[in-house]
Amino acid sequence: MEIYQLRTFVTVAQQGHLTQAAEVLHLSQPAVTAQIKAVEEEVGMPLFERTAGGVVLTRAGQELLPQAQEILAAAKQLLNQARSLKGQLTGKAQLGITLMPDLLRIGPWVARLTERYPLLEVCLHQGVTGDVLNAVRKKELDGGFYLGKNPYVNVHTVLLDNMRLRVALPPGWLARVQPDNSRELGRLPWVGVSQFSSLSKIVSELWRELNISPKKVSESDYFLTSMELVKAGVGVALLREEDALAAAAAGELELWPDLVKTAELQFVFAADKATDPVLQALVGELGPVWHIPVPELQ
Repeated sequence: MEIYQLRTFVTVAQQGHLTQAAEVLHLSQPAVTAQIKAVEEEVGMPLFERTAGGVVLTRAGQELLPQAQEILAAAKQLLNQARSLKGQLTGKAQLGITLMPDLLRIGPWVARLTERYPLLEVCLHQGVTGDVLNAVRKKELDGGFYLGKNPYVNVHTVLLDNMRLRVALPPGWLARVQPDNSRELGRLPWVGVSQFSSLSKIVSELWRELNISPKKVSESDYFLTSMELVKAGVGVALLREEDALAAAAAGELELWPDLVKTAELQFVFAADKATDPVLQALVGELGPVWHIPVPELQ
């Protein structure tokens, strides 16, 4: 049964006359009659009775009319929805995420994207920062999050935040060294970072600044894992300040005084994708989430 046949059935029921229904539907009376007959044949029972003044619904017609009206209303709603979607952004965004999702504000960001662009599919892939940057450079990902300095001219960045990092030690370790001499950190074992993580470059840079070359006793790609190793007494590590301060306040670790390292947290994307509508939508929704000016991509 076709939608246009249901529309004819409902219109005839409302008008009570084939000729008047034909005028409303902009059809000939024989066409209206043929459509009503087709509906009656499909349901297997008569839906109208002829009277001197026109037609009236049979008992079966009265039972089916509300459902027919509901179907027509649903079809109209579907059409209106389709019209509202016409011209909207469509596509699939492949994105690399690193660190912790809450740190990157992934939830609020994707929520804004899906609300504003219902036809855009957002696909998230977890990885270490170095892998994400390389995948973006090779255009295997449309964009991603990266911590540290971007070395590639064919990759553009949007600065989201300057993350503060602190040197954390296991409980009681400050008593083993002279806290006023940062080179003492070179005598302690460290929790290192995988070479595939950009955090390893930040740690190496810190060591150069302090002129130390400590022994690595373990490796970790993620801040929270490193923090657990520090708490357990494995070694010293560079941690996100918010996490380190909370753990220090709880007596779970100690912080090297007056030593803060900063790292740029950025959204990265291939330079030649700057004018892509999907990429522009992604960057556009970063602004409200991170409370930063939305850059004009070109």
